Amino acid sequence: MSTRRTIPVQLVARHGERREFDRLVTSAAAGRGGALVVAGEAGIGKSALIDAVVGGLDGFEVLRAAGTEFERDLLYATLHQLCAPVLDHRRRLPLVQRRALEAVFGLGAQTSPDPLTVGLAVLGLLHEVARDRPVCCVVDDAQWIDEASRRVLVFVARRVAAERIAMVFAARDAGLPSGLSELPRVPLAGLGDEDARCLLGAADHVGPDAEVIDRILAEAHGNPLALLEFAHHAEPFGVPGPRRFRASVVDTLERQFVQRFERLPDATRSLVVLAAAEPVGDLDLLRRAARLLGLDAAGFTLAEDAGLLALGPRLRFRHPLVRSAVYASATPEKRRRMHGALAEATDPATDLDRRAWHRAHAVIDADENVAAEMERSADRARLRCGFAAAAAFMERAGQLTPAPDRQAERLLVAAQLRLQAGAPDAARALVTRAERRPIDDTGRAKARLLRARIDYQLSHGPQATARLVDVVTESAPEQARETYLEAFASFMYNENRPGLLKELGARIRMRAPQRESARPADLLLDALLDQSMLPVEQAVPAMRDAVTACRTAARSSGPWRMNLLCQVVIDLRDDEAMEEISDHQVDVARRQGSLASLPQALRYQAVARVSAGRFDEAAGCLGEARAVDEAAGTVPLLGPELVLTGFRGDQGRFAELRGLLGRDGRPFEAAGEHYARAVLHNGLGNYEAALDAALAAQRRHQAGSYSIWAVYTELVEAAARAGRAADAAAAMEHLEALARTHPVPWAVAEWLQAQALLEWSDDCETLYRQAIDHFARTRVRVLHARARLTYGEWLRRENRRAEARAELRAAHDMLSRMGARAFAERAARELRATGEQPRRPGEDPLGRLTAQERLIAGKVAAGATSKEVGVMLFLSPRTIDTHLRNVYRKLGISSRRQLREMSL
Repeated sequence: MSTRRTIPVQLVARHGERREFDRLVTSAAAGRGGALVVAGEAGIGKSALIDAVVGGLDGFEVLRAAGTEFERDLLYATLHQLCAPVLDHRRRLPLVQRRALEAVFGLGAQTSPDPLTVGLAVLGLLHEVARDRPVCCVVDDAQWIDEASRRVLVFVARRVAAERIAMVFAARDAGLPSGLSELPRVPLAGLGDEDARCLLGAADHVGPDAEVIDRILAEAHGNPLALLEFAHHAEPFGVPGPRRFRASVVDTLERQFVQRFERLPDATRSLVVLAAAEPVGDLDLLRRAARLLGLDAAGFTLAEDAGLLALGPRLRFRHPLVRSAVYASATPEKRRRMHGALAEATDPATDLDRRAWHRAHAVIDADENVAAEMERSADRARLRCGFAAAAAFMERAGQLTPAPDRQAERLLVAAQLRLQAGAPDAARALVTRAERRPIDDTGRAKARLLRARIDYQLSHGPQATARLVDVVTESAPEQARETYLEAFASFMYNENRPGLLKELGARIRMRAPQRESARPADLLLDALLDQSMLPVEQAVPAMRDAVTACRTAARSSGPWRMNLLCQVVIDLRDDEAMEEISDHQVDVARRQGSLASLPQALRYQAVARVSAGRFDEAAGCLGEARAVDEAAGTVPLLGPELVLTGFRGDQGRFAELRGLLGRDGRPFEAAGEHYARAVLHNGLGNYEAALDAALAAQRRHQAGSYSIWAVYTELVEAAARAGRAADAAAAMEHLEALARTHPVPWAVAEWLQAQALLEWSDDCETLYRQAIDHFARTRVRVLHARARLTYGEWLRRENRRAEARAELRAAHDMLSRMGARAFAERAARELRATGEQPRRPGEDPLGRLTAQERLIAGKVAAGATSKEVGVMLFLSPRTIDTHLRNVYRKLGISSRRQLREMSL
């Protein structure tokens, strides 16, 4: 419980605000959790309101933590406060989550858990506690919580809707941290005049003097803490002067606290400054530090009697303003002495980072020993993926480094960490500071590379990308190939002017360092460059070599690199490699906990599932990818979802997705959009529109931009149906070259079908049949079904109705089962033209489910437990069970066995 002076709740917790809290905790007790942010200026009564509500809770597990201004750079400091009382429950968590918690709280091996895994682990921990009783988490002074804790707590707060968990944050409303500002808010304003007078009437130190009361009311401006403080010092001249002579209520309160502090004896004042420098309130630590300073810790009682702090299991200041005012009033020399004593009194075996933090605040001159200790703290924070905390430690290490060249080196490392923490402007400032120190050639090269990376992260534009390529070649040739891959891949999907990719490829070709023995990454880069810059027959050999090398080295390849490889095998029309690599990269991303790479891996898996005609599985992959993106706060790529929507023939959803491209930080994804739009319109029978989309992709490809090679198959079909065979000439050259240089069944089937569609032979029937036979040897069932559709259409036009019905009926059945509704309807129209009514597909019971319910049902039907599904989708097991109950109700079933029997 907070130790701040309690303000009568009937005055502060006006009925409206109190009802918001009551609704929150009542809903949480019933399994419908939520979160609230109580916002207002210092002293407005946030803690009093929360204390009043929490104090009346019956049967809840109440967990409390408070941010402190001095701990903002200590990794997971606030989270540790909140979770420490219930950490024993971690033993019920899945192994990966348990290890993540143990790593960040120093209870196990020092690994690097992904921040999203930590968030899911904390959600799971609270879920386990809530199995026994409802949980109310209270985080006071949330404006000061460390960045790592903030991310986790916001993640949890967004996912407790189906839990017996209430999350309450109290924060000053000026500059609410990111994430908290998006949660429901209960704003607290100053008390009205009548309530303020009632509060003053309850105070012990104010008399009936109307002039004094009016003066207090005018100065306090309805702030309850100010009312009580001014009433406490209402003797003549004790109340501040007219408002025009002061800055704010908060400034006046701080002056009041300092005045009270200064009336204490010298030794007691030193003890209070010592406590202000120790953010945790650890009384044992404070007593040890006091002894080192020759102070008697019994003097804390005088400060308690003065109303500045309260003693208990931990020392608590009456209000954060007391701590900050006292600390600011002390001389720098005194603050350093206090931090030095605290550093010496801190046990390095249990709290190395806090000891280093105190040591860093205890020195005035550069000190290599302290700088090295801060650097080690930075390394520990970096190992736990706390890049913001690591950057703060490393920046302080740089400031304390005596050797100028070593100082520059540490500042550059701090800049790299700031960049990794998503703060490019702060990173740039640190680079500038490093460059002002004496710096050798290696340091200057690092600085140039960092500046180039900062510019690239800010814009990904052509100038920034070209500069990054140039600088990495000169400054860090050992990093060049990886950087080229990263830059080239980003341009493949986000090129906003045709030809830029080819220009970048030429720049890389000119600058790429040669290696005696090519690694898989080198071969992959060569393949992508050849694919974008050379004719098909010249590009295919490098593409094949890259696929062979990367498949052999798949275990050591990063997931993001396998995403690029997956695109290469799709363009090569290698269905076996496509399925193998797309599945493998998802497995690797899951196993390594690489949640930054998992969404794109899932999207390529979705593309593979679409080709195989497994649309529901593809939708499941995309749903899981969206869940990871939402949890991470990243903007999702839309190309694979456009492809699925195009094959399904959903015009409304396609238009909705297409309208999002290029907005809110999303790339344009021209290659995916052109291909998906051509598929959509070919399915709908809008052949002119399909041809326009495919020709747009072809023009971009010819100008040196990346285009999905599959678009040429769509172009040929659209041109044939639109009676514009001449427009398919370049596409036919492409398909022929690919089939001749890489004669796998899929590529050969497309070339045969293209010839049949354009009637390049007198024996079209043989071409159609051969194409169908080749497709049947592949996993690409959706194209197999479409080949039977086009053959059936040709047979009907040849007036061979009976034979046409057989092909069209088969195509209609296959396409209907897949969910390719537009192509199925196209087959149905052709069947009706032969005089046969297509069979009406039975109602799909899964159509009654929402997208989220269908995704969860599919994973449960595949054998996953609620906990396993929760891990995949970043939801709690209770939330998964809530969705399952809705699934059972809608489907009229009652068990997982019945769900599996429905063959989802």
